[in-house]
Amino acid sequence: MRFMRLTEVIKDTGLGRSSIYKRIAEGEFPKPVPLGGRTVGWVSDEIEAWILERIEERDCQEVPH
Repeated sequence: MRFMRLTEVIKDTGLGRSSIYKRIAEGEFPKPVPLGGRTVGWVSDEIEAWILERIEERDCQEVPH
């Protein structure tokens, strides 16, 4: 487990900065952890879990026949 900075979160999720913060405000994305001053980081395990949840949601959707 480690902290990820915003640029890495953007790279790993494919989301943009504003989309990430919008989803955080809506309670749909992991919240960043204050690291001191104005610096924040995301817990890598939480980001990975979020990505895996998106994959699971995709795989559980019914396929139209």
